[in-house]
Amino acid sequence: MNQRKINEWEEGWDFLQKGITKVKRIIEGLPEPQLSSEERILLYTTVYNMSSPPDGHSARLYNKYKEVLEEYISSSGGDAMQSYSCVFRVFLSVQVLPSLREKHDEFMLRELMKRWANYKDLVMLLSKIFHYLDRYFVLRRVLPDLNAVGLTCFHDLVYRELKGEVRDAVITLIYQEREGEQIDQALLKNVLNFFVEIGMGQMVDYENDFEDNMLKDSASYYSREASNWIVEDSCPDYMLKVEQCLEKERDRVSHYLHSSSEQKLVEKVQNELLVVYSTQLLEKEHSGCRALLRDGKVEDLSRMYRLFHEIPNGLEPIANIFKQHVTAEVTALVQQAEDEADNKVLVRFRKVNELLDKCMAYVNECFANHSLFSKAVEEALEDGELLASLFDHMLKKGVVEKSSDEAIEGTLDKSLDTADPMERGVTIATDVEFPDWLILDTIQKTYGPNSRGNTTIPFFHRNAFH
Repeated sequence: MNQRKINEWEEGWDFLQKGITKVKRIIEGLPEPQLSSEERILLYTTVYNMSSPPDGHSARLYNKYKEVLEEYISSSGGDAMQSYSCVFRVFLSVQVLPSLREKHDEFMLRELMKRWANYKDLVMLLSKIFHYLDRYFVLRRVLPDLNAVGLTCFHDLVYRELKGEVRDAVITLIYQEREGEQIDQALLKNVLNFFVEIGMGQMVDYENDFEDNMLKDSASYYSREASNWIVEDSCPDYMLKVEQCLEKERDRVSHYLHSSSEQKLVEKVQNELLVVYSTQLLEKEHSGCRALLRDGKVEDLSRMYRLFHEIPNGLEPIANIFKQHVTAEVTALVQQAEDEADNKVLVRFRKVNELLDKCMAYVNECFANHSLFSKAVEEALEDGELLASLFDHMLKKGVVEKSSDEAIEGTLDKSLDTADPMERGVTIATDVEFPDWLILDTIQKTYGPNSRGNTTIPFFHRNAFH
């Protein structure tokens, strides 16, 4: 065909059909030489000439374009002369759907990705041939551009029919991977990208047709797992499994799920593995939070903090148990001190100090210096005036002696400013070093106010020691 102007519809469309057929054969990998530059120019020029006024056929060409693609997908055939969208209809009808309907599960997914890649190539090439329509006819009529027409055809004819089977096949592969089987992660990534692409970059199809079901299936899976683990495993072993599961789910997001799924998926796993069983897990008799504190299991306590820190209000029950632990330990030491001989009281006092050091080590090393746990220690020592009782006992035993303010400052090794210093104070005749605010609070509770309403020792505000 020469570069003469083609205005007759039949002759022009016959030429375009031959070019479209060649493009489809190339895309399908059939023996066919590539389109030459001259052929591309002639096809584009034909579209231009057929679309030119006054006898232009832009509307018929636009509809033909769609029909060819739809026929490629669906198998319904039809009169290829009816409309421009005929290009896509024919392509989808004859080439795509029949090959997908005969395959299932992972084989269907592979075929879908092959057909989807071929189809996108076809749309790209045909969009270039019919580009003149995009530049003028589509803009004037405010119609979807040629690329959008192509995606819409695939969405309506292929996606709507197969989306449920595609979703189920993907979820089955995810289940197999959770059970330890090797799967083709690259395939899953391509399939899940397809959910986004077919929605033209919007997440509606991905979220409604895949993600919602995937999250429900994930919740069911981990609910079953948790119901067995909580019975069979110790608290440390259970937490280790939870940590590993969360890491693997985050890996799934990085390998093939869309990034927007990460937070939703993690929350589902956390809810089923931690929130539902938090009380039962933390209260396990021989391996729960109390046992870990008692046995000094720093690594396990750190893991517990990391896991529950991500859950809203997840740290509060742990902080309460920690507070109860500190209270019980200090109470036991104080009671033992009251029952021991004079020369043993100071030893017990040092043990109280060692306990406080251990508790603060938990706060700093295991609980990331979180305010809930610092507060738990403070409240535990204030409850019942435990150390005030110990100081009082030490006074009676003669372990505490009266001295000057200079002695107090020397013992505490602090330079403190006081608003109303008294001439005499109290110091502890020992090398034990407690938090300064705690010592002063305790001594004040021990002595109480005098007749003038003031304490009998210098008053220091605890904030001065922080």
